[in-house]
Amino acid sequence: MIGEIAALSTALCWAVASRMFQILGKSFSPLALNFWKGLVAAIVLFAVTQFVYPDFTLTYNQVFWLLLSGAIGIGLGDTFFFQALNKIGDSQAILVAETLAPIITALFAMAWIAEWLTWQQWLGIAVVILSVDMVIKLQKKQKVEHFEMTGYVYAALAAICQAFGAVISRDILTSTDIDPANASQIRLLGGMAIIVVLMLIKKDRWLPKTENLKQTWLLFAGATIIGTFAALFLQMLAFTHTKAAIVQTLFATSVILSLGVARIMGEKISGRVMLWSLVALGGVAFLVALE
Repeated sequence: MIGEIAALSTALCWAVASRMFQILGKSFSPLALNFWKGLVAAIVLFAVTQFVYPDFTLTYNQVFWLLLSGAIGIGLGDTFFFQALNKIGDSQAILVAETLAPIITALFAMAWIAEWLTWQQWLGIAVVILSVDMVIKLQKKQKVEHFEMTGYVYAALAAICQAFGAVISRDILTSTDIDPANASQIRLLGGMAIIVVLMLIKKDRWLPKTENLKQTWLLFAGATIIGTFAALFLQMLAFTHTKAAIVQTLFATSVILSLGVARIMGEKISGRVMLWSLVALGGVAFLVALE
């Protein structure tokens, strides 16, 4: 139950932060946004791990795989996702990434760590994914968004990177005594290394372009604490206690939870969208009951 609650809490963090990061994408380049949010989260995690969590033991090989999971899952995955946000908006970016990620994660988990799902769990995953897809398609009809094919490619690449990072993290977390906070910190270091290399190669700008610098950095701080520090810790906690494919499916409910965010911001939600949201939540309840 801990894993499922952590996964749903991660989805809620992403639902709130995605909208904030989309706004920030107008000021930051995707790589710069990924760099700064990773740096701030790494500093906070370092402070937490120094005073709260006990020592752990990892081999060099295990450290390498954890760093690699961060390099691909965070460094490349988040950068691809931010590119998708800028090109096709949050709804379509989440649609592609969160639909593909659970399926790819399940396949990776079966191949890499022999983590198999029952037919009932596959059924629950199908219900959640179908419902989430329907919600986003209905929302798209109400809100016309620009179309760029490269945005969908970036979202698909983000899903592949998420899946790889998820399975590797699950493998290390269940086979060692490392805690979620320290695992998150090591993954962030791997992600940061890739981001810095990419920024140097592309000669990308490091600082935002904005007319209101103070407001931009305040929004950034909130988005980073919610969408990176809290979400990454909760993500690792979820992978520690629950199968990777189930966790990745529960992450997809960020689309449903984002409806609550939209409603708070004064946006109208149609009856059909609410109906499919309830179906998705039913699928979530079914998955949680099976664990």
